[in-house]
Amino acid sequence: MSVPTISKPARFHYAWVVMAITFLTLIVAAGVRSVPGVLIVPLEHEFGWSRATISFAVSINLLLYGLIGPFAAGFINLYGPRRIMLLAFTLVAAGVTSTALVMKTPWQLTLLWGVLVGSGTGLTALVLGATVVHRWFHVHRGTIMGVLTASTATGQLLFLPLLAHVIEKYGWRSAVFIIVGVLLAMLPLIFFLMRDRPAGAVRPFGLSPDEPMAAPAPAGNPFSEAISALRFGLRHRDFWLLAGSFFICGASTNGLIGTHLVPACMDHGIPEVKAAGLLAVMGIFDLIGTTASGWLSDRFSNRWLLFVYYGLRGLSLLFLPSAFQPETHRLSLFAVFYGLDWIATVPPTVALTAQAFGREKVGIMFGWIIASHQIGAALAAWGAGLIRTNEGAYDHAFLISGSLCVLTAAGVLFIGRKRDTAVAAESSPLPSGAMAPSTSD
Repeated sequence: MSVPTISKPARFHYAWVVMAITFLTLIVAAGVRSVPGVLIVPLEHEFGWSRATISFAVSINLLLYGLIGPFAAGFINLYGPRRIMLLAFTLVAAGVTSTALVMKTPWQLTLLWGVLVGSGTGLTALVLGATVVHRWFHVHRGTIMGVLTASTATGQLLFLPLLAHVIEKYGWRSAVFIIVGVLLAMLPLIFFLMRDRPAGAVRPFGLSPDEPMAAPAPAGNPFSEAISALRFGLRHRDFWLLAGSFFICGASTNGLIGTHLVPACMDHGIPEVKAAGLLAVMGIFDLIGTTASGWLSDRFSNRWLLFVYYGLRGLSLLFLPSAFQPETHRLSLFAVFYGLDWIATVPPTVALTAQAFGREKVGIMFGWIIASHQIGAALAAWGAGLIRTNEGAYDHAFLISGSLCVLTAAGVLFIGRKRDTAVAAESSPLPSGAMAPSTSD
């Protein structure tokens, strides 16, 4: 179905509608990805599965969410964000519904929640946000990316306390059906309101009439484009530094805290609804912290921002094992402090990726960096579950993750230093449209 050309509005720019639909899409996708945090214990009780068994399915979900990102960027370039968003939510709705209706064995959990839901949410990864921002906005990209990134926190804020309450009162299947209803409600909004890129008289927001619009990069085979982008990145140090730091980012957020904080709280006698409330508190403060991070990334050195974020996150995780004391406010302090830093790393990482590989290719290159993020998340989700199964506690998982974050804080300072000039000269591995890298942060 062809999408009609948008006439130029007198005052209101359609980029804000596109941003709003993208923000809602990312909120719902984040809500779906947060569900395992409140499902682990109910699934343990109903089916008798171990924490490691359930964590394995969650790790597959996180892994596919990341690995599909680079290919999703290629499909978005080829078919447009609107069609891909519709396809993604249809897949996720089918997987989530089947989980409640037909799942009886661990392999079905892995297939439905791990493979199907992981693949669907992977199509709506932050690659989507990065692509929309660089297509529709000429100014304030860092701030807008910060807002879209914060949608993950907003999704937790909206869904987790509600889902935990529903699970406590009516069982986990009722909570799953709420998610299905929200997914289905999003489909008509995406269909009627989403647009792929500025067209006709509409220009990217902030682009003056006398400035030329960037020509879209030719859309090629999504698979060959993704593989070519990966080969290109693997030859350059900045890609390894960006991907490596994001590996630790995923391991310390989605994989560890996002998946295991609620079960860890329940291990210490903290009720599930209260534990989910802690994640919601993190969501509130991450909304603030990540939006502020986007604003800061437009104005300050992105390397030093990452240094601060990873360093503070590491210290908070090293503090966490001593915070599980119901009679103190330490866990609440952790939720506030960690929440401000939860996904604040994304806007500076996107900015550094765009500087290294060009704005037209920021989606596909950031897709591979997100893939590294989700590989780290998958390993941490499974590894923390294994540690809990073998040791009866999560303490070592928290301490290992915190130590790795502190080490990463030092490593990110080398991103963009003495950048390999071959990145600017080499054009064949990346299709046309890639820009020469900037030497700034």
